[in-house]
Amino acid sequence: MAQVEKKAGLLRRTSSKKPLKEKVVLMYDEIFAKDNPTKTNPHFWDELFLMKVNLEYLEAKLESLDGEEVMKIQDNINSLFHHCVQALGEEHQIKVVNALQTLCALFRGVHQKNKSASGFDIINMLMGFDKAEHRMKDLMESLNTLLCGESSDSLKSLCLKLLLCLVTVTDNISQNTILEYVMINSIFEAILQILSDVSSRRQHGYDAVVLLALLVNYRKYESVNPYIVKLSILDDEPTLDGMGMVVHQALTEYNRQYKDKEEENQGGFFSTLTSMVGSMFIADTDEKLSVQTNEAILLALYEAVHLNRNFITVLAQSHPEINMATTPAIAAPTTPTTPLGTTPPSLDMMNSTELPLDPNLQTSNLLITFLKYSSIVMQDTKDEHRLNSARLCLIILTCIAEDQYADAILHDDNMNFRVNLHRMPMRHRKKAADKNMPSRPLVCAVLDLMVEFIVTHMMKDFPMDLYLRCVQIIHKLICYQKRSRIRLHYTWRELWSALINLLKFLLSNETVLLAKHNIFHLALLVINLFNMFITYGDTFLPTPSSYDELYYEIVRMHQVFDNLHCMVLRVSTNTGQWKEPASKVTHALVNIRAIINHFNPKIESYAAVNHISQLSEDQVLEVVRSNYDTLTLKLQDGLDQFERYSEQPKEAAFFKELVRSISLNVRKNVSLNTLSQDILLKEFSSIS
Repeated sequence: MAQVEKKAGLLRRTSSKKPLKEKVVLMYDEIFAKDNPTKTNPHFWDELFLMKVNLEYLEAKLESLDGEEVMKIQDNINSLFHHCVQALGEEHQIKVVNALQTLCALFRGVHQKNKSASGFDIINMLMGFDKAEHRMKDLMESLNTLLCGESSDSLKSLCLKLLLCLVTVTDNISQNTILEYVMINSIFEAILQILSDVSSRRQHGYDAVVLLALLVNYRKYESVNPYIVKLSILDDEPTLDGMGMVVHQALTEYNRQYKDKEEENQGGFFSTLTSMVGSMFIADTDEKLSVQTNEAILLALYEAVHLNRNFITVLAQSHPEINMATTPAIAAPTTPTTPLGTTPPSLDMMNSTELPLDPNLQTSNLLITFLKYSSIVMQDTKDEHRLNSARLCLIILTCIAEDQYADAILHDDNMNFRVNLHRMPMRHRKKAADKNMPSRPLVCAVLDLMVEFIVTHMMKDFPMDLYLRCVQIIHKLICYQKRSRIRLHYTWRELWSALINLLKFLLSNETVLLAKHNIFHLALLVINLFNMFITYGDTFLPTPSSYDELYYEIVRMHQVFDNLHCMVLRVSTNTGQWKEPASKVTHALVNIRAIINHFNPKIESYAAVNHISQLSEDQVLEVVRSNYDTLTLKLQDGLDQFERYSEQPKEAAFFKELVRSISLNVRKNVSLNTLSQDILLKEFSSIS
């Protein structure tokens, strides 16, 4: 018994000692000591890269150093960086893996500690300023070789993670001075190779596309960015197609997750409550349906559409899309699938050269998928990420709407699609049945999306910027139709009704809105849309009866236009900041007021003569048709002119903040998703 107690006592005594440090930690401690570690061990660096990296310890150690300590061991840190780069050329794959992960820790650790330091100080701390150009050239060449060579997928993935880590270590990527060397030693061609090859695109396309989008945004307004130049002149079809496929699949995955959540909710107890109580729970339903937005992939799509005119063709390329509503519950997958929410998304469906002849597959393309994505994120703009996503979606649509080739695709009557946009649940309308949706040119879906936004966002926290963009997109599309004399068979009445209701909302909330916004600018854009229809409608409205319906709507809703005229007249005759913009609306209303003042007496006279208290629509239309000849309108100039989109300077602040947000998110995901060391070491242990 005494012996047992003695043993227990011995155990207690030994357990009070500090746990032994693993060897790699002891080696890190030698690096952080003042002396050169190779003095006592000439094989120090060879041995270090055979050890499993302790990322947490190394980063924490770097972060804990103060300025004076850094100066003392700067030579050792420079030496560690140098030997990491050297190890990337080793045949021993475990050394390459460990070197890549050590570089990740170095970039992150040094930047975390020295957020206030200048970029030059950080470069000096990592590499030594005099050797930085040479070191970074070697690093970028090694990464290029690994990405373009026969390396394993895991190794290529780790290279991309390192590059993403390097690009996002600072909150503002334009303050990351190390990226100057990534500009000089371009990896653009390596990214292209990944995107053009089916196999590498499936594994690495997502990271490659996000990396390219971020690099394009490095000091884009301050100097010549070679990634912008190269992306803008890129005309390699397989690469552009590959980029489109990556974006298409990422947005498809988002849409699928949203649809799954929507179907989940529709069958639940919550849905029953909603239908019973009306709109009380709608906000909660939306919250439950929210899926994290993907601004990074949206930024990549924007840069491709904005910078590269050749990418426009990619938007309309057909791909198979699984119809969720008709797919059997248990289907044997024809291709390998990846789990829900993995990054990068699976691109297997995109890799087939022939579309499968399957009744459960319908044709889709990137533009359709993007419009569906937009219809989801634009439903709720209260959240900052969704507001940014909605704004970026509208900016992308602005670029598309003013591109002639894109407009030709949108209006092509031989390219008809059934586009089921997501609609916000509202009390006064029923959910449209997807199967009743007709196949139409894609421009109809764009117009539907704009109308949907206009109708569903009239609220006190008014998203003025988004409304301006919506109305401008509609204007650009109508300008194209007028110029090309395209008679689009669209339910224009829905658009007119939405625009009139928007004016009604502006009038009802004049005081609240004027405290924050210039509502006269938006009102002017809306009135000039009506002026476009009045002046040029005969060149693009589908039938003469459409023109009659336009006049009918104006006369029917004359009270809104009369009230608007009274309001702008009142404001324009007073001195104040809104005098001039209100005056412009007064002048723009001249033809609408002429129509109202011409037809209203005729309609009243017709009713009196025929002893009818309330005329039917057909009777009013008959009066309109009979009295066109005596109507006098003024010709208004410049209705079919618009200011072309320009990122700089108007959008510069938005993109700066957007890229900052994306950078923070990517940095977080890179640190969370860095490939498991155990998996890597297991993979390469047999090679060693």
